[in-house]
Amino acid sequence: MFPKWFSEWNAKNPTDIYKPAIIVGVAGSAVFLAALFVSWGQPLATDSMQTGPRGTGMKVAKFELELDKPDPTIEDYYTDEPFIPEEGEELAGDIYENVQVLGDLTDANFNRLMNAMTQWVAPEQGCAYCHSGADDGEYADDDLYTKVVARSMIQMTQNINENWDGHVNAVEVVGVNCYTCHRGENVPSDIWFRIDPVNENTSGWSAVQNRATAQSQFTSLPSDALEQYLLNYETIAVHDLESRVQNEPGDPTWQHTERTFSLMNYFSNSLGRNCVFCHNSRAFYDGAQVTPQWATASLGIQMVQELNNDYLVPLEGVYPPERLGPLHADAPKAACKTCHKGYQRPLQGTNVITDWPELATSGPPVYE
Repeated sequence: MFPKWFSEWNAKNPTDIYKPAIIVGVAGSAVFLAALFVSWGQPLATDSMQTGPRGTGMKVAKFELELDKPDPTIEDYYTDEPFIPEEGEELAGDIYENVQVLGDLTDANFNRLMNAMTQWVAPEQGCAYCHSGADDGEYADDDLYTKVVARSMIQMTQNINENWDGHVNAVEVVGVNCYTCHRGENVPSDIWFRIDPVNENTSGWSAVQNRATAQSQFTSLPSDALEQYLLNYETIAVHDLESRVQNEPGDPTWQHTERTFSLMNYFSNSLGRNCVFCHNSRAFYDGAQVTPQWATASLGIQMVQELNNDYLVPLEGVYPPERLGPLHADAPKAACKTCHKGYQRPLQGTNVITDWPELATSGPPVYE
């Protein structure tokens, strides 16, 4: 088909046609995909929630597939409508012995709540988890530590619903109950214990830095952020914005900054949100430019500080050794993830208090 000289020349001067073909193919595919994106749009659709003023880029974006992914524990949530009390009904405190909380409930609502608590906290053990004489119909004794702890936890739950409405019900009335933390487990997940220092010889900054721990979210950041900020009432602060500033006694240091970063990283993982959910990224330090969620989170910090110090730590002498911390034998404590479990709102905003007005107040419940 071709002249003899042409075939001989090609044989002596071979040409690489594959490299140009690959380049042309890749470039052509890129142009084709770009044309598809322009004409059809992003195939993995995203949704976003505005967290600050328009035009500032303050929004949280996620793929819709992730936004629609349900919390798997919601389907196991047990609830039951209350019995509207009738005038003159005898109360649990008058019927049963040693009812120190919930005594102003009617018999039907008292037992209804007790049944729910077993579903929320001890679905396998049932009543015997807190009452040693349950099999014999005896419920008055306090010989099991779980009953003493449960009593305190009921009071804690009532306190949360009654006094921390600004945090718990910031979006809408949803409340909390035992299931918010326990999710069908005897001991809630994501509790924490003190882990620093291991002993006197390892005390100091080296004891908290560069340790891959759950408290530091397995980063090199300080691992005592929860202890300092959610237990010891330390002020959350960072180092001065200017470089080489002469520090005065009491001023934040770089250690405070790193500890704050550790706490913020914990917050982000607890709620499944990034920094701009609460902060304006151009001015993290400016309280005048934060989002409404910042105020909700600030109330949450104060709430957890109170829960740890007023309800959880005082139970240290009640728990058996196996329920205490591995290093300091301290009581288990709560933090953001104990309730949120990686979601912006616990149980994705499921209302868990409407059916349980007994846990909404420390006084007589209001049934509607």
